[in-house]
Amino acid sequence: SFYYGTFPAGFLWGVGSSAYQTEGAWDRDGKGPSIWDDFTHKKGKVLGNETGDAACDGYYKVKDDIQLLKELKVNHYLFSISWPRIMPTGIKTEQLNEKGIQFYNDTINSLLENNIVPIVSLYHWDLPQVLQEKYGGWQNISMINYFTDYANLCFEKFGDRVKHWITFSNPWAVAEKGYETGEHAPGLKLGGCGAYKAAHHIIKTHAKVWHSYNNTWRSEQQGMVGISLTSAWGEPVDPHSQPDREAAERYIQFHLGWFANPIYKGDYPEVMKNYVGRKSAQQGLGTSRLPTFSVQEKTYIKGTSDFLGIGHFTTRYVLQKSFPFLQVSSYHTDHDLAELVDPKWPAQGPKWLYSVPWGFRRLLNFIKTQYGNPLIYVTENGVSDKAEGTPLCDEWRMEYLKGYINEILKALNDGVNVRGYTAWSLLDKFEWNQGFSERFGFYHVDFKNKNKPRYPKASVDYYKKIISANGFPNSREVQNWHRKAMDTCSTTHQLLATDSLIAHVEIVTEIVLPTVFTLCTLTSVVLLIFYLRNN
Repeated sequence: SFYYGTFPAGFLWGVGSSAYQTEGAWDRDGKGPSIWDDFTHKKGKVLGNETGDAACDGYYKVKDDIQLLKELKVNHYLFSISWPRIMPTGIKTEQLNEKGIQFYNDTINSLLENNIVPIVSLYHWDLPQVLQEKYGGWQNISMINYFTDYANLCFEKFGDRVKHWITFSNPWAVAEKGYETGEHAPGLKLGGCGAYKAAHHIIKTHAKVWHSYNNTWRSEQQGMVGISLTSAWGEPVDPHSQPDREAAERYIQFHLGWFANPIYKGDYPEVMKNYVGRKSAQQGLGTSRLPTFSVQEKTYIKGTSDFLGIGHFTTRYVLQKSFPFLQVSSYHTDHDLAELVDPKWPAQGPKWLYSVPWGFRRLLNFIKTQYGNPLIYVTENGVSDKAEGTPLCDEWRMEYLKGYINEILKALNDGVNVRGYTAWSLLDKFEWNQGFSERFGFYHVDFKNKNKPRYPKASVDYYKKIISANGFPNSREVQNWHRKAMDTCSTTHQLLATDSLIAHVEIVTEIVLPTVFTLCTLTSVVLLIFYLRNN
């Protein structure tokens, strides 16, 4: 049931994005290549062979996009720094890119001038390509020191103004999609080992960066360092079945617990160690494919988060499913479970993102119970649609936001310590291996137009009302928000249609007319030559 009420005073409302997905300018002003530049330039890796080379042209539109943030009336903006933009090879001693550093300085200053708090992620997946080629990226322990050097440079250059730092955004996807399935950059399929090894190095890196901030920068800068973990909720298919309940628990531990458990408790979840260890032994391996932390490392890693960032999009039903002994190992068969969805759950866009708001409250309560009720910022939550047409009247996004934000309100009443919410995302943008086929934005971006204009969807007006009211005051008011938001989008649709027509006319003017003129000129010359020859 829907709960009408408001959030505590001082609750932070924001919106987010990431560097590779929006900035573009992939090789401009001294930026080095990232693994995503390399990956997308290979045919067949991304739907439609699209790339983020230009993306939303965010590199050139900072001032414009900050105006959109002002229009949304958000308190904060979560964005990521591109490591190769400020350190082209990823190695501090080799080269720094002053133009890249200036770009982020200007962005941070512009945000603060407009009373918008910057929340900065140091890593949203765009590893410098040089580090991948030289060392194998996150498979190599040397990444710990290279990343710490990069993080310290960011603290040095921006830490006087940035007080909320995220070390890694969704490291689960970095490890599993980058080094297990190969769906994401760097595209490696190191089944059963690659993801665990990458995650192991990422967790150690996170801890070292936290300690570095704690020892060197905290007393002067007074900021916070956390990590952003993305996880769906796993609900047992049959809540009365012990095997299904255990399978649902494993689902959460193999996603969220994989990273949260070491940070909050000092080691991997017991169930992960048991399952991966047993499967490794069945394969005749001398040691587990899941690496181990030494006693000193466990102590060093435990407690290294001032807040926990949570990304959450959807829920799955989970049941026990035993996989037979396989010679080929895989993260996906290690946890002995199967995932199901309810066909009645709404799914507007991609088939992985079903709207199941009640799962969010359960996930937040799980975190409260498991990890000692840590300070939580919701760092990613939103829904996408497919790119067909121009869906500015995004009623399903408003319903999604209403449902999921309401579950946070219920979780707050349960005693969960949530301080802020970041909707995902500000703009339609490059969606990794799905290219531009999925759109998460509050603002529609016309990628066919060379100027990449932005148009507000109905959800802009709706989210703005939630922020202004700091929640959901009463039924009548919330229904009014919905009606007014739908009214505004029809006007914007007309504007978009007019602009598209103008852009089409401009293309005709810029390309077709000069071509026709050239052909006419050539034809005239040829006819003139014939005429002169004949006479």
